[in-house]
Amino acid sequence: MYTTKRLNVERPKSFLVAFLGVLLLIAGFISATVAASAAEAATLRQVLAFGSNPGNLRMYIYIPDAAPANMPLVVALHGCTQAASSYDDASGWTKMADTYKFALVFPEQQIANNPLACFNWFKPGDTTRDSGETLSIKQMVDRAKGESSIDTKRVYVTGVSAGGFMTSNLLAAYPDVFAGGGIVAGGPAGCASDSVSALLCMNPGIIKSPQQWGDLARGMYPSWRGPWPKVSIWHGGADRTVNVMNLTESMDQWTNVHGADQMPNVQDTVRGYPHRVYYDSSGEPVVETYNLTGQPHGQPIDPGSGTEQCGVAGGAGMTDMNICAAYYLARFFGLAG
Repeated sequence: MYTTKRLNVERPKSFLVAFLGVLLLIAGFISATVAASAAEAATLRQVLAFGSNPGNLRMYIYIPDAAPANMPLVVALHGCTQAASSYDDASGWTKMADTYKFALVFPEQQIANNPLACFNWFKPGDTTRDSGETLSIKQMVDRAKGESSIDTKRVYVTGVSAGGFMTSNLLAAYPDVFAGGGIVAGGPAGCASDSVSALLCMNPGIIKSPQQWGDLARGMYPSWRGPWPKVSIWHGGADRTVNVMNLTESMDQWTNVHGADQMPNVQDTVRGYPHRVYYDSSGEPVVETYNLTGQPHGQPIDPGSGTEQCGVAGGAGMTDMNICAAYYLARFFGLAG
């Protein structure tokens, strides 16, 4: 009886110890898995070697988790006083890359090149094809293609402020590299050739005919006979840094480059803002504009968890306008939806 009683007492105890051991093993496995996943999670990382880098820029790359083969690539250019590490999440581009599975390259300016960390969009040595900062950025694209499986026909560029002006120059200088672009709070390609003309270009703005603007863009790669990149143009109506007239001048330039007229084929509103779309002679949408009434200078965002939302509230150079430019640009490029 004593032996039986003792066995009856110890069996449940042994079972409990074994059961707790199994739980600990499971917990340990889960912790290890989570830690491994965190270690492998997509992060923004610097790439040190990407060519001769005549513009002396820094390169950062972001590859989303579960990246597919032959994915698109978006080059995103920050504005003055910004950096790649703040512009990536704040603008919403990393969220778009995670959602729609495309790669990102973030060029970064150095104070040694410009005291305000602006891309030098007004210096001919940095905007001419195959020289200076434009060549550095093109080399970043080449490096990304060598590192990941990139669809060479789906490479796009966008930027805000000085990054927006540089985007225009890149689209004109490298139509063979970029399939499309997004100009946010920027202006036309070739708008300035020194710091004085840059200030005039920004505010009050420079007026030219569509033909004159188109000739400036075409002159940045005069031998090009292929298709030109499609262009989305965003500007705040209350922008006091870069006058909103740059939206019209940019539209004039890129519609002329595409052989389209300056009368929109579509006039509607998106999130309450005037939106215009311009078709080429084949009926393809090649240029669009967003005039964001009441928006100051900066990148429009719409913080939140919704599919069409993005951005970090309070981020430097970001303006909460209830519209996520990164989402609508990705959609215009054919990457979203």
